[in-house]
Amino acid sequence: MERIYAAILHGVAANIMYQGFKSVQTLPIGEFMNAQYGGHFQYLTIQGLVLAALSMILGMVSGLFPWVTGLKSAKRYLMVVALPVSVVISLIYWSLLALFPSLIIPPMNSTEPSTPSSSSTSPPLFYLPLTVDLSLHAVPAISLTLDFFFFERKYTKKEVHVIAPIAAAGFALWYGSWVEYCGKMNNGSFPYPFLTENPQEIRIGIYIGATVLSFFSFRFINSLHR
Repeated sequence: MERIYAAILHGVAANIMYQGFKSVQTLPIGEFMNAQYGGHFQYLTIQGLVLAALSMILGMVSGLFPWVTGLKSAKRYLMVVALPVSVVISLIYWSLLALFPSLIIPPMNSTEPSTPSSSSTSPPLFYLPLTVDLSLHAVPAISLTLDFFFFERKYTKKEVHVIAPIAAAGFALWYGSWVEYCGKMNNGSFPYPFLTENPQEIRIGIYIGATVLSFFSFRFINSLHR
């Protein structure tokens, strides 16, 4: 029965994430994303979504073919990156959405870098439909966390203290370099307003802070596993 429950979780979660990504293509903001250098993949949300969906697919396939041990191992080590990245995306996104939405959501129909203004009238923000928002910014973290606690083993001390920090630093170096390059190619416009509005040294601090949060989130989640 456990294998059936795992397959249901993996299949349903992967489908919801795919439908969320597909739905973005039909929204006006999808056209804006496609017009930018790097397209959708300059967004950490989309990269986290891909990692989470791949983890779900690998989990589903490894459940169907349990004798192929390499699939389960690949999924387990992909989750070392996917789980903390998805959790950090959810924490940052929903916190900023609730407290400072203009830092995470672009102005509606805006194609220019966001800049400070003395005007008392702020342009309307482009809020995603709730179902799409949840599929992009909640389902990856929730499904990976459920998968970890119910269908995965706790990570060993070596995996937590050696592999996890290397994975976190490696992914941060990749994404930080990639998004900085995209920002340069897009005339100083970054995928998220809070990056556009800050100078490079502050952005580097943000990348480092997110990496530290990612690593300690992974350690905390792993410590709760029994």
